[in-house]
Amino acid sequence: MTTGERTVRLRPPNNTLDPRAVGWWRARWLLLTVVPVAVTAVLGAFIEPARFWLLLSAAILAVLGIGCAVLFPLWWFRTHRWEVTDEAVYVRTGVLRQEWRIAPMSRIQTVDTVRGPLEQLYRLATVTVTTASSKGAVRIEGLGHELAAELAERLTRITQDTPGDAT
Repeated sequence: MTTGERTVRLRPPNNTLDPRAVGWWRARWLLLTVVPVAVTAVLGAFIEPARFWLLLSAAILAVLGIGCAVLFPLWWFRTHRWEVTDEAVYVRTGVLRQEWRIAPMSRIQTVDTVRGPLEQLYRLATVTVTTASSKGAVRIEGLGHELAAELAERLTRITQDTPGDAT
């Protein structure tokens, strides 16, 4: 891609997420699995005519949920990448449908760091870079909370020094 007199070469982002993100994603999967399994199992315990089918459904949901919790986070960890340069923030996410997001520094409006309860437990954070794009914010999930704070500070410093109106 050529911009003005410079040629910008697009390449995959270099940085991986924090390895603790695998545990965080697994915990999220298991929490999403526990509720339907528990509800189905409780219903199976109290509804005699459908007991077999409800308990079978609970067992199938549990096996699928555990399987997803084991496999998907490893797969996501291998495919999610991010990088910040002096020119832009690059994020690649997705497994089957990959999405590359590039936010030029001149378009960045805000930089936020978020740590939900599970992220705090795993000492992780999400950096959200809001731009003037109709596509929405660029999110880098699964960063160590110290790195996320440093990254937010660096992005703020770079965007202050970058000319442009961020619109």
